[in-house]
Amino acid sequence: MSIESYYRFLPEPWRSDAAGIAAESTWWVWPSSAGRPCGQVDVHVRRARRDAAPLRVLVLHGGGGHSGLVWPLGAILAKEGYEVLAPDLPQYGLTRVPDPGRVHYEDWVDLVSDLVITETEGDPRPLVVLGASLGGMLAYEVADRTGRVAAVVATCLLDLAGDPDARRAVARTPALARLIPLMSAASRVGALARVRFPIRWVAPMSAMSLDPALSKVCADDPLGGGSSVSLGFLADLMTHHPPRPERYRGPRVLLVHPASDTWTPPEVSVRFARRIVAPTEIRLLSGCGHFPVEQPGVDELADRLRALAADLVESP
Repeated sequence: MSIESYYRFLPEPWRSDAAGIAAESTWWVWPSSAGRPCGQVDVHVRRARRDAAPLRVLVLHGGGGHSGLVWPLGAILAKEGYEVLAPDLPQYGLTRVPDPGRVHYEDWVDLVSDLVITETEGDPRPLVVLGASLGGMLAYEVADRTGRVAAVVATCLLDLAGDPDARRAVARTPALARLIPLMSAASRVGALARVRFPIRWVAPMSAMSLDPALSKVCADDPLGGGSSVSLGFLADLMTHHPPRPERYRGPRVLLVHPASDTWTPPEVSVRFARRIVAPTEIRLLSGCGHFPVEQPGVDELADRLRALAADLVESP
């Protein structure tokens, strides 16, 4: 699917503004490591460069996503004058992995952490990490781990290992949620861990948006929701423990969960966010589904991001 496939679901004037932002395709090599079986990863990173921008934003997609899917949000940020980058995480988008079946969720955490370190070397501008869907908890953990993030913005904060409600929300059926411990055990067996199957078998892709047409585009996208995921990745995702919110060492957090999300209930994210010891702001986006493209929520999101950016730039 092209970026334009997603642009058309934005309300005006955001749609026209986003369409006017050029997206540059770049590549970043994540070298192989002895402790990482998936090998060297050639990471595709979509960018809107702004050398004079006072702030940069790293946008992270979730499961079944890729940089093109979240780029409408990135383009809105670029239109506001910020530099934006959005990687395709392994198993999705254009990123190249020698053996996709050996990618685990922990690789996502390691990769984005290293990308943040690379991007902040020699660049003093504040870097905000904005995570959509599962990317929200990824942003939270990377900020805690690296100490180089100025703020975290998340549309969801889903503790899949620690919160049964979160597990039930992301799984396509209650039975699948109950199978998670068995999946975790299976992921330790090499051949089973590498078995890949369509994402739509495990996730309710029809709940991606309040607009059935947008949900269908996401589900049919061969670079995202129409692709496959490995059992090892899924099991690792479902049993991965993020940093406890009471021990979080990262920067401020802004939760902007869509208020009308029919996939992941807002109260699941809010419950986690209220436990974070760092300054945390909670805003529910009015009228928005899981993929937040509806009004007035889009305007509310833009307003909160402007306020956050202004505060970060003005802070000493």
